[in-house]
Amino acid sequence: MRKGVQKIFAEAAETYELVNHVLTLGLDILWRRKAAREAIKAKGFLWLDVCSGTGEMALNLSRLADKEVKIVSVDFCQPMIAKSLKKREIPNLSFVLAESGRLPFVDMTFNLVTISFATRNIYPNKPELLAHLREFHRVLKPGGYFVNLETSQPSMKIIQKLFHLYINLTVKQLGFLLSGSRAAYRYLAYTIPRFFPPEEFSSVLNEAGFTQVTHRPLFLGVSAIHTAIK
Repeated sequence: MRKGVQKIFAEAAETYELVNHVLTLGLDILWRRKAAREAIKAKGFLWLDVCSGTGEMALNLSRLADKEVKIVSVDFCQPMIAKSLKKREIPNLSFVLAESGRLPFVDMTFNLVTISFATRNIYPNKPELLAHLREFHRVLKPGGYFVNLETSQPSMKIIQKLFHLYINLTVKQLGFLLSGSRAAYRYLAYTIPRFFPPEEFSSVLNEAGFTQVTHRPLFLGVSAIHTAIK
């Protein structure tokens, strides 16, 4: 992933969770819980959370998983992993510093791959996004489960316009006030309105090799949970 994006997330790491909770009025906490409850339908005992950030999704998975399940949390940003490690130690959770486009695992390793609020950040162009999704597909076992939680585009145009207006008016300004990083939240404000509508992202998942793709809109469609099978 681009070094500039890595620097942006390093700057935002310390206050990243707080800013997310404020900007979404706490709804991101509920959305991660919903995605985790969907993810634990996966069979098997080795799970991967990519672009894990401060580890919120990985922690949700670990709370719901059977004790035999091992969860690997991968992120490319050392300050994000350092923030994760400040949380209470969980025996079934380990951390790996790696880029999501070049995962250090052999083919068909995991029963589950999850990613939350990071897919749009690996989307400077469709070919790069496809390359990442195919990498996630590669490390999944046959029949493995993929769960993607991301901001989305509401189907109702008026809701979409209001959502984009909210992003433009609040993300850069409030993100900077809470974190001190102007670049991080300028970048995030840029990526959110430009990500795929849910039906289009479903097609991208199919193109990456996934099957049985479904999506579930959240809160009038401003976010969505996509699920798919290898």
